[in-house]
Amino acid sequence: MGENIYFGLRNACSFEETILPMKIHFIAIGGSAMHNMAIAMKLKGHEVTGSDDEILEPSKSRLAKHGLLPTEMGWRPEVISENIDEVILGMHARADNPELIRAQELGLKIFSYPEYLYEQSKNKTRVVIGGSHGKTSITAMVLHVLKYCHIDSDYMVGAQLAGFETMVKVTSDAKFIVLEGDEYLASPVDRRPKFHLYHPHIALLSGIAWDHINVFPTFENYIEQFRIFINLIEKNGTLVYCEADEVLKNVCENARPDIIRKPYAVPPNEIVEGTTYLIRDGKRIPLLIFGDHNLMNIEGARRVCGGMGVSDSLFDEAVQSFKGAARRLELVRKEGSFSCYKDFAHSPSKLKATTAAVKQQFPNRKIVACMELHTFSSLTADFLKEYNGSMNTADEAFVYFNPHTIEHKKLSAISIEQVKDAFARNDLKVSTDSKKLMEELKSRKWDNSVLLLMTSGNFDGVDFAELAAGLSM
Repeated sequence: MGENIYFGLRNACSFEETILPMKIHFIAIGGSAMHNMAIAMKLKGHEVTGSDDEILEPSKSRLAKHGLLPTEMGWRPEVISENIDEVILGMHARADNPELIRAQELGLKIFSYPEYLYEQSKNKTRVVIGGSHGKTSITAMVLHVLKYCHIDSDYMVGAQLAGFETMVKVTSDAKFIVLEGDEYLASPVDRRPKFHLYHPHIALLSGIAWDHINVFPTFENYIEQFRIFINLIEKNGTLVYCEADEVLKNVCENARPDIIRKPYAVPPNEIVEGTTYLIRDGKRIPLLIFGDHNLMNIEGARRVCGGMGVSDSLFDEAVQSFKGAARRLELVRKEGSFSCYKDFAHSPSKLKATTAAVKQQFPNRKIVACMELHTFSSLTADFLKEYNGSMNTADEAFVYFNPHTIEHKKLSAISIEQVKDAFARNDLKVSTDSKKLMEELKSRKWDNSVLLLMTSGNFDGVDFAELAAGLSM
């Protein structure tokens, strides 16, 4: 049976909540997380308004469906009045936002997005999934298993998941809330990492790999944010962590003595004719996902679900139908001996893990990996050296970056030579023209090959499905 770590706590707490409709205003309502929270609050019975200077799809259509799309774009301080009970501030807004200034002048209650999630979950068992990589995948696994087991849970996840209408669910009845714990800043006026605000009862950390250097200038400073997070776990709480990460292991082993520690690593497994199987208690459990990082994610998710009352046997039954989160080794096209995958990987550790996973799954195919330098960290000259060897398991590797993106982020220019030196791969092909890169890919024969497209962007507007469909075998 599952560990039921918080079964007693959940039964001891009262989850009766009297909902008094409030007037809530969202500044920067069009954000991927913000618009989902706005919808959740309306569904909970509150009066919701919002504003933004630009709202793109799918946020635009979803807000319109629920009658929450602003009638006009732009910041309008005149809509901020004393009648508003709560103001939620999104990361897209700046500290000098006219609506924010007006709300401050009126002395209104102003919350960052993560602060508000905590306010909405004070009477729930909080489960927080953190780490430099794998957060979305593990959160998605946990939610998939809970849904399969008919365990009601609120949640916030950083990607649209199959079978879930929104990325945020906040209700009065659910005893649990599962939160993807991002280490980036809470808001333009709150410089604390988001996951510092959640105070979990059950926490998971998947790994520590330096990121967000615009906020955390040194690796030690970045590591310190995870130490603080661990110290904020509720008394007698549980910490699930990947012991294969030596930095993380050291941090977790020095946690407070009252915290229950649950380490995990790669479970026994085998690959047979392109399918990965978990081996547990002599049984082979077929999976739809693959790679050591995903296998470790599964182990972490199993331990989290155990703390929520899910037995190992039921977990194994449920995880067999998990297809993965959007853009996390997501299959774009499969035809004969060719497969194309897209992945959100952009940091060095993610590139290395994702590329290695594909090579391990398809050892007899040619692996062509293409990645885009798109984030602030990846386009910073001082950080580039972190990519050393990150694509070495690919048979052929391409790196693309757009100089205009660098200008837009107000960073110093980088050169093709700098990128080649950073990746330390003599045959690396570096491009600053996405159209030429796509033309080169289309000119090839792709039988007995895998194309892996990795980016937090889209290579300047490339339709991955259309690209894959246009490749010849």
